[in-house]
Amino acid sequence: MSHMSDQDLLQRVGNLALTYPEVGATAAPRMPIGYRHIDRSLTVGSGTAVYERACVGLLSWQMHRRAGIKVIATAPSAVTGTCAILLIGRRPIAITAPCRVVYDVSTERRRGFGYGTLPGHPEIGEESFIVTHEDDDSVTFRVRAFSRPATLLARAGGPLTRIAQDLATGRYLRSLRSLANRGPTG
Repeated sequence: MSHMSDQDLLQRVGNLALTYPEVGATAAPRMPIGYRHIDRSLTVGSGTAVYERACVGLLSWQMHRRAGIKVIATAPSAVTGTCAILLIGRRPIAITAPCRVVYDVSTERRRGFGYGTLPGHPEIGEESFIVTHEDDDSVTFRVRAFSRPATLLARAGGPLTRIAQDLATGRYLRSLRSLANRGPTG
């Protein structure tokens, strides 16, 4: 795939079907069985300014980028229908993880989105990222996911694959906390 341009790759994966049937399940109280679940949250600060910076950092893909993941997306903001290719590592050996935003949340006190895996992603499942401005003025960030290996390499990774997922979730949480408290730096 490395000989294709980023835009050609995005167009190619953008028309593909999601790799799992439980679309939107990270927004439900209980995630589906048969998958590994992640549900972690962190208080990133307090106040309206922190909330707004957190939302901008999340929805503009800056959280992913600051966590060390290159994002090639069909739109500058994560809204329903946006396709993205997440590149983990350096080309030409980077892990390519295509996904599509399957829902977004935009209320006065909650913003975020969930994306699902497309063919070519090493996992099958969905991950959501929600920022909430709580009643006590604190700002929390929650990451929820359900997944299982899609590729032989991911299955062969076993515990290492799970450790990598946990490390990525930790990077997301720290990255958004940094963005919320310092603002995006480009």
